[in-house]
Amino acid sequence: MELKEIRAQWNQVLDALESTNRVAWIAYFDARLSSYEEGVLTLDFSDSRKFATSHEYSETRPNLKSALVDAIASTLGISVEISEQ
Repeated sequence: MELKEIRAQWNQVLDALESTNRVAWIAYFDARLSSYEEGVLTLDFSDSRKFATSHEYSETRPNLKSALVDAIASTLGISVEISEQ
C-alpha cells in the first residue's frame, strides 16, 4: 500500500478509531500523514502544535498508539508502526 491510498481512506480509519476509543481519536484526528515507508507510517503534528493549548496530547499519544494501529489494521488490512515528527 502507498501513502496516497492510506490518505484516501484515512477518514475511515479515524471513524473506526472514534468508535472504539474516543480519547485516541482526539489525540490523533489532527495528524497529517507525512510518509509511509517499510511499514512505518509517520505522522506530523506540526500544524496542530501551532495552536496547542492545555489540550496537547503528545505525552498521551504513546499510550494510545495501539488503538490507532488496530484501527488501521481493521480498516486497511495492513500492519504498521507509528512514528511522529
